[in-house]
Amino acid sequence: MPKESKKYAILLSLLFSSLFVPLIAQDRYSGYNQSLSSDTTAGSDSTADNRLVLPPLPDSISIDSLATDSLATDSLVADSVPPKKKKAGLTSVVDYKANDSIVFTNGNEVYMYGKGVVQFDGMELNADQIEMNMDSSLVYAVGRPDSVGDIVGRPVFKDKSGEYESETMNYNFKTKKGYITNIVTQQGEGYLTGGKTKKMDNDEFYMKDGKYTTCDNHEHPHFYLQLTQAKVRPKKNIVTGPAYMVLADVPLPLAIPFGFFPFTEKYSSGIIMPTFGDELARGYYLRDGGYYFAINDYVDLALTGEIYTKGSWGVNAKSAYIKRYKYSGNVDLSFITTITGDKGLPDYSKMKNFKIAWTHTQDTKNNPNMSLSASVNYTTSGYTRNDLNSYYNANSFTENTKSSTVNMTYRIPNSPWSFSATANVTQRTQDSTLNVSFPNLTISMGQIYPFKRKTVVGNERWYERIQMSYSGRFQNSILTKQDQILKSNLIKDWRNGMYHNIPISATFNVLKYLNLTASFNFTDRMYSNKVMQSWDTQQARVVQDTVYGFYNVYNYYGSLSADTKLYGFYTPWKIFGDKVQAIRHIFTPSVSFSAAPDFSAPRYGFWDSYSYVNAQGETVTTKYSPFSNGVYGTVSQGKQGTVSFAVSNNLEMKVKSDRDSTGVRKISLIENLSANMSYNMAADSMKWSNLNTSILIKLTKSFNLQMSATWDTYTYQLDRYGNPVRVNKPRWTVGKGLGRLSSTGTSFSYTFNNDTFKKKDKGSSDKKAQQPLQQPNMPPDPNMDEEEEDSSGNDEVQFGPDGYAIWEVPWSLSINYSINYGYGTFNRKKMEYNGKFTQNLSLSGNINLTKNWSFNFSASYDFEAKKIAYMNCNITRDLHCWSMSASFVPVGPYKSYNFHISVKSSLLQDLKYDKRGNSYDRLDWY
Repeated sequence: MPKESKKYAILLSLLFSSLFVPLIAQDRYSGYNQSLSSDTTAGSDSTADNRLVLPPLPDSISIDSLATDSLATDSLVADSVPPKKKKAGLTSVVDYKANDSIVFTNGNEVYMYGKGVVQFDGMELNADQIEMNMDSSLVYAVGRPDSVGDIVGRPVFKDKSGEYESETMNYNFKTKKGYITNIVTQQGEGYLTGGKTKKMDNDEFYMKDGKYTTCDNHEHPHFYLQLTQAKVRPKKNIVTGPAYMVLADVPLPLAIPFGFFPFTEKYSSGIIMPTFGDELARGYYLRDGGYYFAINDYVDLALTGEIYTKGSWGVNAKSAYIKRYKYSGNVDLSFITTITGDKGLPDYSKMKNFKIAWTHTQDTKNNPNMSLSASVNYTTSGYTRNDLNSYYNANSFTENTKSSTVNMTYRIPNSPWSFSATANVTQRTQDSTLNVSFPNLTISMGQIYPFKRKTVVGNERWYERIQMSYSGRFQNSILTKQDQILKSNLIKDWRNGMYHNIPISATFNVLKYLNLTASFNFTDRMYSNKVMQSWDTQQARVVQDTVYGFYNVYNYYGSLSADTKLYGFYTPWKIFGDKVQAIRHIFTPSVSFSAAPDFSAPRYGFWDSYSYVNAQGETVTTKYSPFSNGVYGTVSQGKQGTVSFAVSNNLEMKVKSDRDSTGVRKISLIENLSANMSYNMAADSMKWSNLNTSILIKLTKSFNLQMSATWDTYTYQLDRYGNPVRVNKPRWTVGKGLGRLSSTGTSFSYTFNNDTFKKKDKGSSDKKAQQPLQQPNMPPDPNMDEEEEDSSGNDEVQFGPDGYAIWEVPWSLSINYSINYGYGTFNRKKMEYNGKFTQNLSLSGNINLTKNWSFNFSASYDFEAKKIAYMNCNITRDLHCWSMSASFVPVGPYKSYNFHISVKSSLLQDLKYDKRGNSYDRLDWY
């Protein structure tokens, strides 16, 4: 090329470069579309880090302003409020940087491309494209489209009021005001999106055409409240004008004239909105509404109530308290009045019921020597049947016996002594029977060796093996009906007494293999009254007379026992294979002898008698104990000279195993097989006791079979009145064997699930863990950044080695079964009792058909009635930001259903729909 041509080419390239740079730097926003001088200076900053102090310039944003709507325009210039006195300049340094490039123009404008960041006075603005005017102190931020057209690098604004994402953002450093479009910010548990927003210098926002939702899908929320206009005070509240609900992009005819959404970072007091519904028997209702009191950081209180149009009502108080490293608990008090029918008619009824529930747990680190625990669950007999919330709770609805316990224990440091106080209440809801025991005091001393030397010299002496302990109890109790407990007399109706027990024992080793144990036990009972009985000849019946005073009822006995262990080994013949290495049998026999005098003798005064003449003219003498109704009972009759025999067996097998590092493993064939029986040499009749046996077999690692049985050793005959009685004829003396099964039973529970029937494969779990979530043989997307990779990793779809999606349905089924055998009716032909079986079966299970669908149930079967006694079913559906559930009791006298759909967020928990039906609504038409 000629030299002249080269010169012209260079001049033309410089000219086009000077024209091209300002063209690419022009702003797409109208406020920045100003003609630039042809004499421009362009440059790039490879370090992408600069500091700029802007000169003090007047506040101006050249945007058209509409007088009718302040939100439709940027009124940063023409503000209705007179401007404050201008400061001399910016009070802080402006830091800015960009990953790609920074372009400067001679008009004091800066253009940042590629993840630009601007920081000023605690404010930070991030965007993929940022344009800053240093003369007007204005900054404009916007995202950019990527290769597929999606907008990336949207502006994200951060300051002390929070974090805000938007589509476009204009901000003035000096006035700290801004104009934002399509904002996305989290306020409380919800998200504020969309609309046109004006940010004020006091960090408040004014919005038009915004949306408020608790759905985290910002681009396309499943539901939202369309706000015509709103004022936002970040981290405090949102006040809106008229708003209506939009569900799945469908506007609903559910509107509110105004809205107030408070936010707080700490819990606070507030109103609890009630739910509404209707019942056929009790009418329309408002329930579970009231007020929540945030008392302090350690305790709260929720007062709620319910009211029905036909007169029923109720109140409830719930409180939770906690103090870290000390204690925690909950209190629930409830009272309901249920009115059914019409007053003056036969079907009218009015019932009052209440509930008291209290749980308290003390941290052991608070005081290791003293503990207080409480588990109180007291309800009147009709509370569960009239409380709607109890219908779908299988445990509380089918529970016939409720128990409550409050216990306080104190242990003296470095001492064997401990003290405890307990209050117990057991109630049977079937017939409203109460068993109240309060107060119960216990004093106990752990085992001590009173003759043991503090400084041991030489061998241990025989008397140093003597050990003793002590336990003392005081009990005050009553058994009565629920409506009679407050009318009872503490002296006449309540039973009370004291109990002392002192066991002393010593164990010695005899002949190296024999363990010999000698023991002595003393028991004392103290009562404040006794009940004397006599025969009234005029009325021909027994009359009782309570005599008050102080009475001691004691007994004692001594015993001597010996036991040892015998081991037997068996090696199977090799002709059967060498899999079984050996079988071991452990046989543990024991024999004991115990003796005690006859404490029913007249010299002790613990038993008495009365005589009367019956209808046949015979004199009948009846022996009784005046202390038989005492809380700790009375002493037994007759001398005791009992010899007891007991055996215990354990059977194990050692087999070869590749799964054990030693090459062998032990298998328990019979964990325990025991039997015991006794013979009372001092008794005049019935010297043999029943034979008691038990067995325990470990079938699997998590399942054991345990069974116990009692064998009757005597025969039966009919007395002169035709009633079966046990006679002094052992069964083996009349050729009926050693004993007859009189009672036995067992129970088991097992849970089946997805893993129950799977074959054990050591490498299956590793293969599953290494299996990628994306489709096989598909390379990773090179355009996918780290955030997108993380989000793809949360995908629930998994693929197998064959390329097909893995379909799994998590499920579980729990079975609880118990069976018992006992004596039933008496067979007069065989002179034996017929056997009777009683069975109980309960089932519970759940299945997740899909990720969001779940079904669970619980049921119990009545074998005598041959029908399902109770069943409760629940279906739930996770709707992302909503939840839906349906509960129903399909069988039984308490058929009912409950449908509930609501927003998950607690902020909008009153945005819900409930529909209930219960046993009161069932009509008998014929």
